[in-house]
Amino acid sequence: MVTDDQNVEFIEENSESKPESKVGSFRDFIDGSVLTRDFVLKQLPFIIFLAILAIFYIGNRYHAEKLVRRTGRLQTELKELRAEAITVSAELMHISRQSEVLKLLKKNNLDLVESLEPPRKIVLRKKRK
Repeated sequence: MVTDDQNVEFIEENSESKPESKVGSFRDFIDGSVLTRDFVLKQLPFIIFLAILAIFYIGNRYHAEKLVRRTGRLQTELKELRAEAITVSAELMHISRQSEVLKLLKKNNLDLVESLEPPRKIVLRKKRK
C-alpha cells in the first residue's frame, strides 16, 4: 500500500468576524440596512401590495364614516320636515273648514255669498254612433 504524504492545509475561519444574523437589530432598522437584505428585497412587491391595500382600507373607512354622518343628518332633517308637514296639513284642514272660510270672507270684506244648494255631480255621457 502506497501512502502519499500530502500537506493538508486547514483554513480556519476568522473567529473575530461576525456571522450575519437573520434577526435585525434596532440599529440595523434605524440605519436602513434591514431594507437591503435579500429576504426583504424578495418580499418587496408583497409589501407594496399590503401598503396599497392599507391605503384603500383607510380611505374606505373614512368614506363609510362620512356616509354614516350624512345619513344621520338626513334622518334628522327628515324628522323635522315630517313634523312640519303634519303641522301644515293640520293648519290647512282647519282653515279649509266651511265655517273658517266664511269667517275669512267676512273678515276680508269679500262680496262672496255661501251657496245654499248642495253641490251636484256633472256626468258626461258618450254619444253612440
